[in-house]
Amino acid sequence: MRTSAYVLLADPAFLAESVGAYYDRVDRIVLSYDETATSWTGTPLPVEECLAIVEALDTDGKCVQMPGRYSRLEHDPLDNDTHQRQQALQAASEGADWVLQLDTDEVMLDAAQFFRSLGRAEATGASALHYPSRWLYSRVAPGRFLEASSRYWRPVASYPGPLAVRAGSRLVQSRQADAPLYRVDLRPWNTDPAHHHETLVHEVVRQESAVLHYSWVRDHDTIRRKFGWSGHASDYSKPRVYEQWARRQSRPWRTVLTSPLRRRDWYRLSSVPDTAGGF
Repeated sequence: MRTSAYVLLADPAFLAESVGAYYDRVDRIVLSYDETATSWTGTPLPVEECLAIVEALDTDGKCVQMPGRYSRLEHDPLDNDTHQRQQALQAASEGADWVLQLDTDEVMLDAAQFFRSLGRAEATGASALHYPSRWLYSRVAPGRFLEASSRYWRPVASYPGPLAVRAGSRLVQSRQADAPLYRVDLRPWNTDPAHHHETLVHEVVRQESAVLHYSWVRDHDTIRRKFGWSGHASDYSKPRVYEQWARRQSRPWRTVLTSPLRRRDWYRLSSVPDTAGGF
């Protein structure tokens, strides 16, 4: 089974850890970025810094640069997101059976398990792999993070989109693909609050084998910039989003202890490998 990957270069925070986790297991990595270093919403992006990081880790010459014009300010940011991903996926599909589509703030904890699950997806005839991510909200201390959880602090999976799809797949929105899924979860039943409780689970893995999603693990200045360039910028620009993030980051124990009292947005404190740098 031949595998490749594509990467959207925009955020350097966890780029080296993300690509490094699967680098030895793929044949080719397409690096997609806007040639004007402009985001989907028109804000500047640190593309040169991202390229330098990838160049340092690309010891086998697997990475292929694919610059283009992706800001397209006359389009909705999510449409730009989908357009850029589709172009990158098409390029990465050449000579491949499957294409990985991890964002650069998603880090595999257990690449061996991930690729075993991908092999089982291949064997069942599925066209996309739903593999569980653990969503991290903020770094509380070295190796200690505020993590999304069930109401009573059990680990939960999140699925921002299939983390691998068949070569040649068509994307519907962002990473989402209208394709038969092979679903991996942390328990024999669905643990993601965003999906129906009867969603079929094909395989169970330990929480230590999930992908870590450092989505909001940033300092204050960086999180504001990320809110601005995201495809969801219109939602993130609402004042309460930043205020809630800042409050929960400054009061992690209160956030955890009051989780059972809330109707949604539950958190626990977790010990995970600390790839968060200075955040």
